[in-house]
Amino acid sequence: MTTEETRPLPQRNASRSLLILDDDAPFRQRLARAMERRGFEVVTAENLTDAADLIRQVAPAFAVLDMRLGDGNGLEMVPVVREARPDARIVVLTGYGNIASAVAAVKAGAVDYIAKPADADQVEAALLADDAQVLPPPPDNPMSADRVRWEHIQRVFEQCDRNVSETARRLKMHRRTLQRILNKHAPRG
Repeated sequence: MTTEETRPLPQRNASRSLLILDDDAPFRQRLARAMERRGFEVVTAENLTDAADLIRQVAPAFAVLDMRLGDGNGLEMVPVVREARPDARIVVLTGYGNIASAVAAVKAGAVDYIAKPADADQVEAALLADDAQVLPPPPDNPMSADRVRWEHIQRVFEQCDRNVSETARRLKMHRRTLQRILNKHAPRG
């Protein structure tokens, strides 16, 4: 936690307090500035320890948590935020977007899950989304069939504790074919 980035929250607008936890300093700073321009009172942290300290001090109304950090998983902070402020709205960000991670984030208590690179408009929309809306609007660019297949394989792979042989057996797929798929990047769209 660096002093130029992390500032104590003014008590004047606790309803717009926002914690941003991300170990990517340029992204964290850019998002913090953009969210401040949108009226949020922002504090930032780059690791789990600093985030836990800030949560205890601030009890933020909103939190944006990166899933994969240098010292652990941002999902570990979801119950800490919920304990400090049960009505907090939490969004999880990750550069490794797959369905299994999204499900884990929502089950942990996040209101939304956004794959990086995310912009401030997406983050703000997720944080302020109306809970009464049962289904989100249809996506402008839905996933392609190849991407859906890749996501399914990734989900089963995660559920098998990243064991290639077990995943291949469950998917009724040759092990080498699965390895080739896992070594490729996710299909676009």
